[in-house]
Amino acid sequence: MTTENNNSNTGIGFWGALGILFIGLKLGGVIDWSWWIVLAPLWGPLALVAFIVLLALIFYALSDWMWR
Repeated sequence: MTTENNNSNTGIGFWGALGILFIGLKLGGVIDWSWWIVLAPLWGPLALVAFIVLLALIFYALSDWMWR
């Protein structure tokens, strides 16, 4: 007997929903924020991951350099 497990995540997610909300509020004139802040939920998580990877690479390079 075989069982198939089809787990697919097709939701928009928290950050996508927050981005759509901010864009709607900006276009509706409710908020007067910069577009950088309005679009932050869309690029923010990627920037955070890139920052953590950069810190890890710097830490790795410095630890390798210190132990030579």
